[in-house]
Amino acid sequence: MSDSVILNVSTMHKRFGRREVLDGIELTLQAGECTLLSGANGAGKTTLLRILAGLERPDTSQITIASDSPRSWRRCKGDLHKQILYLHQQPYMFDGSVRYNLGYALATGLDKPLRNRMIDAAMDWAELHHLHDTPAKSLSGGERQRVSLARAWLRNPRILLLDEPTANLDQEARERTLDLLESFKKQGIALLLASHDPLHFSAMIDRHLHLYEGRLVKIEESKLMSIPTNQTDGNLRSTA
Repeated sequence: MSDSVILNVSTMHKRFGRREVLDGIELTLQAGECTLLSGANGAGKTTLLRILAGLERPDTSQITIASDSPRSWRRCKGDLHKQILYLHQQPYMFDGSVRYNLGYALATGLDKPLRNRMIDAAMDWAELHHLHDTPAKSLSGGERQRVSLARAWLRNPRILLLDEPTANLDQEARERTLDLLESFKKQGIALLLASHDPLHFSAMIDRHLHLYEGRLVKIEESKLMSIPTNQTDGNLRSTA
């Protein structure tokens, strides 16, 4: 496996009742690469993200992390928690200020001066200093998204999974969010973005995968961003 490959998934299946939501998923994520995951409502995008984050168990799967040997999801669940961070569509804010919320991303036991320097650096990175004492639950959607991304920046994961990161944001908030996501790419973090609005990410996407009837379809560059969310093109390759 290439040194740039952080995660390799094969033979992933997930069934809800009689419906197979994920049918033999094959997926590779590489350092510094941004992958767009599209698909219709209910296609299984969030389920896939939750499984990769170690939050939901697949029926079967083989997962390779970096240069390790392939393992079952159950055996590598702990490593998934360490390496991967999953950001929900609606970022959760704790009671308290923005600064207090950022502190949740840091390990306990850090000395106070170091802790404050790290929080200050995160606020600089996400342009949140003017909001440092603001109650986090009073923030706008775009501001909450930046707090969530700043917490992720402090955690420094190898892989960042995002579920509809620009949903319901105005143009300015969306552009600021995209700038922060681009910064993660430059740090060598692998991004997997699930979205109904692929055109918002056209400048930063390296691959576009479409989830259709339980399988990932790779969208060729000439058709990047153009696939409808309710169908696939028979000429597209179904490998990820």
